[in-house]
Amino acid sequence: MDGLLALAIILFLTVLGPLIVIFYFITKWKQAREISGDDERMLEELWELSQRLDDRIETLERILDDEPLHRRKE
Repeated sequence: MDGLLALAIILFLTVLGPLIVIFYFITKWKQAREISGDDERMLEELWELSQRLDDRIETLERILDDEPLHRRKE
């Protein structure tokens, strides 16, 4: 009976144990590659903010380009 128990423990440690660890880390890696809903919302907000800032910069450049040269020197 002791031999059977030792064989079961050895089998678990050499076959099942490493498989469990490998599958555990595979699932963790897959979860890490996906973005959460909060991350997606944050990225959407950042995208909208960058678009607004881009529009502001274009407006400022247009205003500065339309301004006469003599007024810029003052």
